[in-house]
Amino acid sequence: MKENEKDECKESEIIDILKETGAFLQGHFLLSSGLHSDTYIQCAKVLQFPKYGELFGKLIAQQISSKVDLVVSPALGGILIGYEVARALNIPFLFTERSESGEMVLRRGQRIEKGSRVVIVEDVITTGKSSLEVAKVVDESQGIISAFACIVNRSEKTSLLDCKIISLVNIKTNVYTPEACPLCKKGHELVKPGSRKSSN
Repeated sequence: MKENEKDECKESEIIDILKETGAFLQGHFLLSSGLHSDTYIQCAKVLQFPKYGELFGKLIAQQISSKVDLVVSPALGGILIGYEVARALNIPFLFTERSESGEMVLRRGQRIEKGSRVVIVEDVITTGKSSLEVAKVVDESQGIISAFACIVNRSEKTSLLDCKIISLVNIKTNVYTPEACPLCKKGHELVKPGSRKSSN
């Protein structure tokens, strides 16, 4: 991809980048939700490369039409892309993390000021669970959620909490309950690429 084509990057080009970097995986995967799928998007693979993190951050930022004051992302997956979106918008970046009880919280002296307009950024939205957990933190701080954003939206949802989901790629994948998974029935090895116990 040429430098002057960055602002017009097509969805097919994003998918090519994901595949070239090994972030777009096909096989038999155990999702963090407990469901099985034939496709897994491991954005950590593509975000190893700063040029792609910068590119994706700029492309997401260009789609944020309203004025925002903060980007907030869940650790760990959303940190790199959230930071790059904030950098492209030239606004502060915060991240939530899980407490010992498993609740999503702000730590390390980070605060959301009352009335701050926030965009919540993830790497991949699958069920929207962690985005909604971040939204709860924003709401408790009396911030205002302007939008949700991600590199890959595989949820088939177009909004969360009546706010638009901005994504670079929408990928429809086959997802199965363990009992109904045809890949299990065929004896394909189940791989768990993620590290979290709760769903995205």
